Amino acid sequence: MSLSDHPRAYGTAALAVAFIAGIVVTLGFKDLYPELESRYERRQKRYGKLGTASARSRRGSILFGPVSLEDREEPSASMTALGRAGGIVDGIEGTIGNTPLIRLRSLSAATGCEILAKAEFLNGAGGSPKDRVALSMIEAAEEQGLLSPGRGDCIYEGTVGSTGISLAVLARARGYHAHICMPDDMAHEKSDLLHHLGATVERVPVAPITDPAHFVNLARARAQQHTAAADTPSRGFFADQFESRANYTAHMKTTGPEIVAQTDGRLDAFVAGAGTGGTIAGVAKHLKEAAGLAGLRVVLADPQGSGLYNKVRHGVMYSATEREGTRRRTQVDTMVEGIGINRITENFEAGRGLIDDAVRVTDEQACRMARWLVEHDGVFIGSSSAVNCVAAVVTALKMPPGSRVVTILCDSGTRHLSKFWKHIAAMGLEDDTQEQHEDLLALLGIQRSQPVAIRM
Repeated sequence: MSLSDHPRAYGTAALAVAFIAGIVVTLGFKDLYPELESRYERRQKRYGKLGTASARSRRGSILFGPVSLEDREEPSASMTALGRAGGIVDGIEGTIGNTPLIRLRSLSAATGCEILAKAEFLNGAGGSPKDRVALSMIEAAEEQGLLSPGRGDCIYEGTVGSTGISLAVLARARGYHAHICMPDDMAHEKSDLLHHLGATVERVPVAPITDPAHFVNLARARAQQHTAAADTPSRGFFADQFESRANYTAHMKTTGPEIVAQTDGRLDAFVAGAGTGGTIAGVAKHLKEAAGLAGLRVVLADPQGSGLYNKVRHGVMYSATEREGTRRRTQVDTMVEGIGINRITENFEAGRGLIDDAVRVTDEQACRMARWLVEHDGVFIGSSSAVNCVAAVVTALKMPPGSRVVTILCDSGTRHLSKFWKHIAAMGLEDDTQEQHEDLLALLGIQRSQPVAIRM
C-alpha cells in the first residue's frame, strides 16, 4: 500500500516533513535574529519611533532566509536630528534634539521624589529649546514657499533672545539673513551674541503688545516692509513664534517623544514655564494625548508679575498687583527672561486645557535656586531654568514619595551674566557657599504640602 492510495496519510506526512524542515531552518538562522532585532530597534530609536515598533509589520520569510527590517517612512530634517547620539550628522541642524535627561540629585534628595531635567541648553545650534522651534518654523516656511535659499530672504522675529539666537544660527546655515527685534532691557550678552552671529539687531524700548513699537509688532512690520520693497526679489519672513503652530508642534513631535523614551513612559508630573507657551503645550499634548499618560500632572512654572498663573489657577489674567503703573516693567514685573507674559498666545491656548496647576516663583527664589544648583549639582543655568526648578520642587512636595517629576533646563547661565547672575552676586549669594544652608526648602521658604493622589 502506497501513500498515494491514502490522501489523508500523504497529507499528514507532508506536513510533518515541512514542520521538521522549518525547525531545521529556524535553528540554522537563529543566531542572526538577535542582530536583526538589534538593528531594527536602533533604527526605530534613531527616529524617535521605538514606542511604535510593535505596531509595525516585521516582514520576512524563513524559507528564503532573513531579511532586513526596514522603516520605509522618510524622516524629516527635524526627526533626523534626533539621531545625533553617535556618528556623523548633516550640518548644524543635526545637533538639535536628543538632549540628555539629568537627575538633579540635590533636588531629588530634598523632596523624596526623582526630579529629572531635560538639558535643552545642550542643543548644539543655539543652545536652548528654541533650536527645535526655529528649525520647525524655517522648515514650515520653506515647504510653503515663504523662504527660498539664495534669494536674499530674511527672517524677522521679535524675541527676548533665545529664539533669535537659534534663528540667527540656522538662517546662516540655510542661506538666509536674520533681523531680530528685542526689548532693550534684556541682557546685553544676548544682543552681542546675535551681532557676532551675523544678525541685524534692534533693541527697542519696552512697550505693551498693543503698541506698534512693541518688539513683536516691529518685527512683523519690518518683514512686511522687506517683502513690499520693489527693488529686490527677496522676501521678508516673520517667524511669529508666539502664534506659529510650528512652535508647539516641534515639541509635540520631538521633545515629548524623547521624554517618553528616556523615562520609559514612567513619569508623574511635567513642569515648565511659558513665554510663547510652545514647550508646555507641545510636550503636554504628546504626553497626555499621544502617549496616553492621562494621569500625568502638567504644572506651569510662572515668574512673579506674569498673568498666566492666574489664568490657570483662577481663569483670569488680571490681579490687583498687576495694574498698569505698579510694575517696574511694562511687560512683566520680573528679572526673569524668556518666560512670563500677560496675554494668551495661540501656542499656550493649544495646550491650556491640559495644564493641571501653576506655581508662582519669586525672583528671590529663582536666584537662590540658581546658586544652589551650582553649589550642589554643578549646574549653571539661566533665570527661566531656575524658575522651572523651583516649581519642580514645589510640585514634587505635593506628590507621593518616589514620584518622578520632569522639568526643562532652558539655557546656560552664560546668557544671563549681566543681569540675573549680577543680581545673584549683589544678593551676596556668591560670597556665601551656602554650606550653612543645607535645607533647600528653608532656603526657598517652601513648606511641605500634603501629597496629592496620582490619577490612574
